[in-house]
Amino acid sequence: MKFLATDIDGAFIVEPELLSDERGAFARSFCAESFAAHGLVASYPQCNISTNIRRGTLRGMHFQAAPHGEAKLVRATQGRVFDVALDLRPASPTYLKWAAVELDAARHNSFYIPEGCAHGFLTLEDDCTLFYQMSEPYAPDAARAVRWDDPAFGIDWPFAPEVTGARDAACPDFSIEAIQ
Repeated sequence: MKFLATDIDGAFIVEPELLSDERGAFARSFCAESFAAHGLVASYPQCNISTNIRRGTLRGMHFQAAPHGEAKLVRATQGRVFDVALDLRPASPTYLKWAAVELDAARHNSFYIPEGCAHGFLTLEDDCTLFYQMSEPYAPDAARAVRWDDPAFGIDWPFAPEVTGARDAACPDFSIEAIQ
């Protein structure tokens, strides 16, 4: 696996190294030893699936507040999405910066998002499915979100979403109090 640094401290694009022959290809999509060697979370007690019917579906920007902060390893198992991490860690050198990657099921790439970062995505085609590995179980009382189009972040989405959930549409403007 290749671990490619992003503009967010501790966030990585993870690309498999495919071994191909006449049968097809084989690659590791996760290895606890490799993740730990890069200083990344290597244990994921919860996994989630997100299915999205329509192109232009936006989900995010979601995270869990301390002490339930979570790292995420996200991959598209069907379709393509514009996947975004937003650094909400006040002590981070990349605080309030964002990084994005196109996750593509055909490329088998994934995005490692460290604890303290919000996550969201926009589907680039119909029928997209994402698989999430989570470092912490979901804690409803710790669930938080910031607005996907908040000018405080300036996320450069490839186009305006066509489908957005009520929770994501109702997020207030960013404030440090809202994320604690």
